[in-house]
Amino acid sequence: MRRIHGPLMTALFGRGSETRTEPRPKGAVIRSRYLFAPLLALATLSGQPGPGPIRFEEVSAGAGIQFTHSFGAEKLGSLLESTGGGAAWLDYNNDGLPDLYVVSGKPLGKDMHPYPLRKLPQTPPHNHLYRNDGKGHFTDVTGQAGVGGDLFSMGAIAADYDNDGRVDLFVSGYGRAILYRNKGDGTFEDVTEKAGIKVPGWSIGSAWLDYDKDGCVDLFVGRYVKFDPEYHNYYAADNYPGPLDYEPESNVLLHNNCNGTFTDVSEKAGIAKFKGRTMGATAADFDLDGYPDIYVANDKTENFLFHNEKNGTFKEMAVSAGVAYGQSGENTSAMGPVFDDFDHDGRVDLWVSDSKYDRMMKNVGQLKFQDVTERAGISQLAAQYVSWGTGVHDFDNDGWDDIFIAHGGLIHMIPQEHSVFHNTGGMKFEDVSRAAGPFFDVKSVARGAAFADYDNDGKIDVFIVNLGAPAFLLHNTSPGTDHWIAVKLVGRKSNRDGIGARVEVVAGGARQERERVGGSGYLSQDDPRVHFGLGAAAKVDKLTVTWPSGTRQVVENPPVDRVVTVEEK
Repeated sequence: MRRIHGPLMTALFGRGSETRTEPRPKGAVIRSRYLFAPLLALATLSGQPGPGPIRFEEVSAGAGIQFTHSFGAEKLGSLLESTGGGAAWLDYNNDGLPDLYVVSGKPLGKDMHPYPLRKLPQTPPHNHLYRNDGKGHFTDVTGQAGVGGDLFSMGAIAADYDNDGRVDLFVSGYGRAILYRNKGDGTFEDVTEKAGIKVPGWSIGSAWLDYDKDGCVDLFVGRYVKFDPEYHNYYAADNYPGPLDYEPESNVLLHNNCNGTFTDVSEKAGIAKFKGRTMGATAADFDLDGYPDIYVANDKTENFLFHNEKNGTFKEMAVSAGVAYGQSGENTSAMGPVFDDFDHDGRVDLWVSDSKYDRMMKNVGQLKFQDVTERAGISQLAAQYVSWGTGVHDFDNDGWDDIFIAHGGLIHMIPQEHSVFHNTGGMKFEDVSRAAGPFFDVKSVARGAAFADYDNDGKIDVFIVNLGAPAFLLHNTSPGTDHWIAVKLVGRKSNRDGIGARVEVVAGGARQERERVGGSGYLSQDDPRVHFGLGAAAKVDKLTVTWPSGTRQVVENPPVDRVVTVEEK
């Protein structure tokens, strides 16, 4: 493991306590971002190797993001508190810059928390919307936008559900969920009831998809467990009841009626009969039949793969496809799923972070996947951590997608370092974390992570939500000069966001494909623009978009090193 040892450790934490601006509640790991300044400054003294192919710098304070997640209590005492929160990147004001929405928990009352706060904060914890000014700085516009969210929030995903050209926002949480409609004037309205959105219980990881290809995005909402705050019968060494101590839940599929409302089709679609303990969810067309499928990462329960039967129903086939269990046939604590074509064979593979070895599953066709995690060089290094938020992007623009993983203690507030794996081709990866900057010697209890090129410099950056602590914003400072292209999709016959569209780029004799997805990883959503690293290729020969409507659109010789907008014809 990557650690800071000896006198340096004492110096770091001593300095941190001197600069702390508020007392640390019992049980919390880190409550003030001021602790991280000396950590990051002095971590370079800990034997950090020279710069690697991928580099990040922590910049949250300078960027104006003053976000601290809350789990609503003095210390962890329940599964609800430990699950954490996520974030979503979205361009809510259509200025071409990804803005950031991040969620938080909140105190729910003494009957809900085994260790309730002794004193409630003057400003109740809430969700935050940060407007991007394009100069590396963000402004908190939560109050103006009206998206604080009076709920114990879990995840966020964004899409233009009503096809009016303005991106809307869905927030999952405990007890209820919220759908915010973007009014186009910098504000949002809560249309949950008006839209017919009813998600009782504990909603968590979710995803947008147009499963029937009618041009309107539908909504898959994962639900975790039937949480009972009064249940306290558990094995004391576990600290508090875990996921298997509560009954599993069914998930919800909401069909978009294309008139601003949704209809619950969970039973009709065959989704509701499968009960699990959802953590993360994502959707993509893994078998290339033109219809999006859904993968559900479950906690301590077999995972689900819902195959789209093209008639409004889904068939669960995770076992036969080889994606239900861990490497040894065990139920993993699966967290964040991501579909991605790692090896450029035209089929999306599946990456899933979990509490053990993580899982890299190669799509071999014929509705089958093969677990290649150990062969890929990941499981041997990831096993020492608990993996949560994760993203798959080409961080150094060399033409191969890399993996970022945010780690943190599972039950106790145990901080851990974070990891970045460099794709060396052929589904082989190397851990380049120690050479990725001083940040990777800093530990935290991470949960959700969201990825975007927030400053439009062609390099994908990272936002990490830390449980009960300040968040991280990592600016990608990778040293390479390789080229890139990002594609913003505007659907006409298809849904406005182009969710489900396949984008193919041919450059330098290489072909890459990515699918525009609407939610992936753990409780989060990435940059809506589809990003490709091009390596040394200074020219894109051909850009092809296959829209959900079936339209195939070709753009010859698009410009590189910039964002290109493709409107469906």
